[in-house]
Amino acid sequence: MSEISRLTRRALLTGTAAALAGGALWEWIRTRRQDNGTPWPLRAGLDVDQQLAEDYFRPTLRAPLFPASAAEPGRTNGDIGIEDDPDPDWRLQFAGQSLRLEEIQSLPKQVMTTELKCIEGWSRIIQWGGARFQDFAARFSPKLPKDGYVALETPDGNYYVGLDLASAMHPQTLLCYEMNGEPLEPENGAPLRLVIPLKYGIKNLKRIGKIDFTQSRPKDYWAEQGYDYYAGF
Repeated sequence: MSEISRLTRRALLTGTAAALAGGALWEWIRTRRQDNGTPWPLRAGLDVDQQLAEDYFRPTLRAPLFPASAAEPGRTNGDIGIEDDPDPDWRLQFAGQSLRLEEIQSLPKQVMTTELKCIEGWSRIIQWGGARFQDFAARFSPKLPKDGYVALETPDGNYYVGLDLASAMHPQTLLCYEMNGEPLEPENGAPLRLVIPLKYGIKNLKRIGKIDFTQSRPKDYWAEQGYDYYAGF
C-alpha cells in the first residue's frame, strides 16, 4: 500500500510540474512580440504550415468528390460583408467590366459535391453549381497573368480574401450560383460566391462584388486577424 501511495504522489507531482511548465510556456508564447497579429512563435508555426501546403499543392491535386446523395444542408456561419440583403441590381466588377449574373451563367456549368471545411473544426458536404474560375478568367480577362494573386471582396468591401493565382486557377475553384441544386440563398452568398475546396471556409468568400488580378499579395480579412494566409490543407 505504501508503495502505491508513493507512486500516486509521484504521478501527482509529475503531472503538476508538467502542467505548470506548460502554463509557463504558453504564457511566454502569448506575451511575445506580435507578428501580423500573432505572437511570433505561433506565426513561425503558421509560416511553416503555409510553406508545406504550398509545396504540396499541384494543379493535378483534387479535393475528394462525393455522390450527390451525400449532400447535406448548408450551415450558416459568418455574415461579415453580407449583413444586408443582396442588391437586386448586383453586378460583378472585374477588369473594368460590370458583369451580370447571366453572363457568368453563360459559361460552361460545373457541378461538384465536395466537403466545405471550417477552420473551427466542423464540415459539410455540399453540392455546388457554377463556373470554373479559369473559364471565367479566360472569357472576361483581356490578358491572363502568368503569376501573382487574385483579390476578391464583397460589394461593401467589408470582407476580402487573397488567393495565389495557382489556387484560383485550379479546376475545382468555382464561382458558384447554386447550392444543393437550388439558387444560392442570401445567407450562403447569393447571388455569387467563391468555392475553393482545397482551402478552408474562410477563403470561400460569399457574395463576391469585385475581383482583381494583382502582382502583390492582396489583403486578407482573416490573415489580418492572425490566421494563416494560405489556409490550405
